[in-house]
Parts: sequence; C-alpha cells; structure tokens
Amino acid sequence: MALKSRKLQHRNLPLLLMQARERVISYFRPILNAHGITEQQWRIVRVLLDVPALEPRQIGELCAISSPSMAGVLERMEQAGYITRRRVEHDQRRVLVSVTPKARELAASMAPDIDATYRRIEEKLGAQFSAHFHVVLDHVLEQLPELPLGRPQPPR
Repeated sequence: MALKSRKLQHRNLPLLLMQARERVISYFRPILNAHGITEQQWRIVRVLLDVPALEPRQIGELCAISSPSMAGVLERMEQAGYITRRRVEHDQRRVLVSVTPKARELAASMAPDIDATYRRIEEKLGAQFSAHFHVVLDHVLEQLPELPLGRPQPPR
C-alpha cells in the first residue's frame, strides 16, 4: 500500500530560523575565528558582560547551550582565563560564573569588527527592517514560552 504524501500548509519555521541564524553567524564567524573564540564561548562572554555573575543553568538558558555541553565549555573558558567560578557563600552547592578582565579586553578588541559587521548586515537588510525584526524576535520570545521536553501539546 502506497503512502499518500500530505502537503503541509506551513513553511518549515524551525528550519527557516536555523538557516537565518546560520547566515547571520557566518558574518561574525571570521571575527570569532581570528580571535580564537568559539561561538558558544562568545555567546557566554556577551551575556556575562551585561551582568555581574550567573549560575551555569542561567547561562545555558540564555545562550541556548545544553547542560552537558555547558560544563565542558565553562571548563575550557576557565582554563583560557575568560571566566571565573566561585561558590555562593550561603549555598556551597551553587556556583556563580563571571567574566575576567581578559574576556573584557577580548570583547573590547573585537568591538570595532563586531560593530562594523552589524552595520554591514543593517545596510543589507535596511535600518527600518532591522529595527522591526528585533521587535518581532522579542515578540516571538515573549509570546512563545519554551515547552517542557517530552510533553507534546495538543493542537488548539
């Protein structure tokens, strides 16, 4: 018995988002490679530049890095001198991660190239579209809470 192919009514949004992400990061990848930092490490540095310290779980959520990967990435970053880890005084089971002066210097040295890349992307997309796109992405993140793994949601 031959299976009938069912035409889907929607474009593949997850795939489109992944392709768009890959296209955008391709503009930044040469800068990261030139400075010897991985994409995951750069996401962590960028997040930690804005806050004094976070727990690894929080970093993983903000940077979209799984817990198993996070442990290895943080270990390599600590060895490279980009982060420090310290135990929380009132709860020794918890660890806080913060960037080091070396990571801040790295970010400062990359800033001109990163800023130029953002300008280049904005020139290609247009300033108005770029601003609107950020609003749209913020809206998606606000309106679509992450669903727990393993729990398919019934269609509504």
